[in-house]
Amino acid sequence: MDKKTVKSVILAVILTAGLSQALVAETFEYKYATGNKYRIVSVVNEDVYIDRVFSHRARILNRVQVEITDGEGEIARHSAVFTTSEQIIEGDSTFQWGEEYTSTFGRDRLGYITIGPEYYMPVVRNVPVFPGKDVKEGESWSAQGYEIHDFRKSFGIEEPYRIPFEAHYKFLGRREWKGESYPVFSVSYRVFFEPPPVSGRIWPRRIMGASDQLIYWDTEIGQAVAYDESFRMIIELSNGMVVEYRGRAEAEVLESEIMKKEDIAHVIEDEIARLGIKDASVRIDDEGITINLENIQFLPNSAILQESEKAKLDKIGEILKAFPDRDILVSGHTALAGTAAARLQTSRDRANAVANYLISKKVRTSSQVITRGYGAERPLAPNNTAEGMEKNRRVEITLLEN
Repeated sequence: MDKKTVKSVILAVILTAGLSQALVAETFEYKYATGNKYRIVSVVNEDVYIDRVFSHRARILNRVQVEITDGEGEIARHSAVFTTSEQIIEGDSTFQWGEEYTSTFGRDRLGYITIGPEYYMPVVRNVPVFPGKDVKEGESWSAQGYEIHDFRKSFGIEEPYRIPFEAHYKFLGRREWKGESYPVFSVSYRVFFEPPPVSGRIWPRRIMGASDQLIYWDTEIGQAVAYDESFRMIIELSNGMVVEYRGRAEAEVLESEIMKKEDIAHVIEDEIARLGIKDASVRIDDEGITINLENIQFLPNSAILQESEKAKLDKIGEILKAFPDRDILVSGHTALAGTAAARLQTSRDRANAVANYLISKKVRTSSQVITRGYGAERPLAPNNTAEGMEKNRRVEITLLEN
């Protein structure tokens, strides 16, 4: 090979290397459009330890509904509803409604959040944030972030509790998720926080923790599509107790199509009539479209469905399968009989029974179903007649809007 040929080969290698390097550089940033809606669904599997001894295992479903109310400025305005639900009985397939928080906040294209001090959600803030330039595979950057915790029930601390940290990022290249290739970066941060003492009550004396995440990013839409996380949090209390949380979380970000409520309600009403489902009606409400099943029958003093009701739910399930992208809320209601605590528990148990049955028939996966018990708090009719009590003794299934 002569010198001219060698030079040509070297030049070609250099150009190819430069092209290859350019191909693995990405520009990470958020993109916004007014009116866009999406939801984030995460499942957390968590072990809880008290004084270094295993206490219990929790499985938590977090569901976030987000709407971009103004995406035209430098800082996009977000309106969000955060709900947390937990599997109360280990091995159960349903998640029982826990807490609900609303929040409004701004976020710029690099990911920095502006938010009022009164909001508890989102918990993790300024993660992820981006450096505002092209990032090459293997390149790292760092930024300040913080967590917000709701310690009202745990420690009587009324205001949102802030824990600062420094997050470290690294672009890992492209990886596959659900058959598609996405750029992926890692996020890691460590927490060591010793807050000032609080007189008159138990308070967190020392907080230590770690979070390690992988985030799959869609550069076209300017949004994460999924992430997974391993975490550990240790809280040493002023009374000497040590509480520790260890676990993993997986999340998916889903675009939400606008729900044509009236059209869908008409379709469901027509199907209920066609299938001959008795004691069922449909209404449109703020949460979505609700199918009301009046006087649903269980075995006496139990939450065990009668066989006749299973046949009814089979038909309802076929209707719900026509809308597979909509999560559902199953809520239980009772008539005004017995104690408030007993009514609440009965309504929860019966909502869980219906939800479990729908999940067993593959109408939805467990992460698409939330249950909630209301007891006798939401009557449809007076409880002073047998007919009214039958109307109030019901289960409702709501196709959720977002």
